[in-house]
Amino acid sequence: MTRKRTFGLITAALLTFSAGALGDTYAQADGGPSAAKGPAALSGTPAERAYRDFKDHGPRAKILTAAHRAQWRKAPENSVPAFLAAFKDGAEIVETDVRSTKDGQLVLMHDETVDRTTNGTGKVSDLTLAQIKELRLKQGLGGAQAAVTDERVPTLAEIMKLAKNRGLVNLDKGWPLREQMYQVLADTGTVRNGLFKSDAPVDQVRDFRRKHPEALYMHLVQDGNIGSIDEFGDEQPLGYEVVFDSAQDAVARKPVIDRLRSTGRVWVNSMWNGLADHYTDEASLIDPTRGWGALVDTFGATVIQTDNVGNLESWLRTGHVPQQPRADIRIQAEDFARGGEGVAYHDADKGNRESVARINEDVDICDLNGAVAVCWIRGGEWIDYAFTVSKSGTYKVGARVSSPYAPAGTYRLSFDGGEPDRAVQVLNTTGHSAFFDQPSGVSQYLEAGSHRLRIHLDESAYQNFNLDYLDLVRG
Repeated sequence: MTRKRTFGLITAALLTFSAGALGDTYAQADGGPSAAKGPAALSGTPAERAYRDFKDHGPRAKILTAAHRAQWRKAPENSVPAFLAAFKDGAEIVETDVRSTKDGQLVLMHDETVDRTTNGTGKVSDLTLAQIKELRLKQGLGGAQAAVTDERVPTLAEIMKLAKNRGLVNLDKGWPLREQMYQVLADTGTVRNGLFKSDAPVDQVRDFRRKHPEALYMHLVQDGNIGSIDEFGDEQPLGYEVVFDSAQDAVARKPVIDRLRSTGRVWVNSMWNGLADHYTDEASLIDPTRGWGALVDTFGATVIQTDNVGNLESWLRTGHVPQQPRADIRIQAEDFARGGEGVAYHDADKGNRESVARINEDVDICDLNGAVAVCWIRGGEWIDYAFTVSKSGTYKVGARVSSPYAPAGTYRLSFDGGEPDRAVQVLNTTGHSAFFDQPSGVSQYLEAGSHRLRIHLDESAYQNFNLDYLDLVRG
């Protein structure tokens, strides 16, 4: 797979470089890459290439994609299908979470309990493997009202066998179980696939690494334990996961990043605000320079952990984030018409709760990890949008929404003062920040020229969803 790197400003000049000991050769230009990879990089399985790439920390090292809790946008988090989808979509690394059952078996579960992600209840540590295997995983990120699927909770051994020829697995939450995890990797022939991680005391990490020199290890560092960089001395880890809630944090400053970059990988998380200031996936979808581009150019990231694998992969290959889905007209929810209460909108409660945009108007607008969206939606409200059609035709309407509830709400659309169409149900996306595009089933013929669209929130329906944008697609 061709990868586009974006150190500094990408110019139209053709850049060709060699990726250290791997012998990869890439050629790229602004707007799209061309490439000829050396035989060393293409040899072996994807997992073998990911292993070599992770150990390469040279100045021209390839930027790697890590899928957060696997590809939960397509399957339940930390499930077998989510792992398969993450690797298929281009991630070299899949992050997961390891916990021990009552009878000492290692399974994948982010939380201490099974409540959020399965149809069961209780702590993982209070349930046997047999009991956990009887449970079913919930859709996406789970939650009390998420749909139950037919997928079961996988064991660490099952996932490592799956990853053996596909890529690396970042073993989060599992440091207290490190020896048991290592034994599972050894038993499944996947020691090279496992990436251990902790922010444990350096002496403890050093003991583990000396006992298992073949194990991949990454250290989590932030301002509170920045001194560990010096403590490692000449035995630096293969990478550092750098966490900073502000770009002004000491660990995020250039001299520190340059030092980390000189000895190993720099892993940065873009899933939500506070992991790397506000340089998030959602900000990247609006403009990559506000997220992933800054993480690479300013903070030296050579591994980016994301909830948007496909979009990140597209940006790394081409330098662009394609509009998904394609829209002829995109109306951002915060760009509602002018005129104020009773003219451009009706809001049930006075004041803008979050004051992210249009702060002197009553429509509530939130920053949901980089997505600027209309939020705190309530029954009886309505909002008007002015837009221009360049070509006459019939347009299908869709919406990008998020909600952990089911039902999440309903809305109706009307055009140019007409009567509202049928009610459109908003589906549960399994999180307030888990945005998905949902078709409305509404089509409208529109002549070229200026138009007005009103979204009505049914007063009789429970309403609790967030609106990022509306799309109109001709055809």
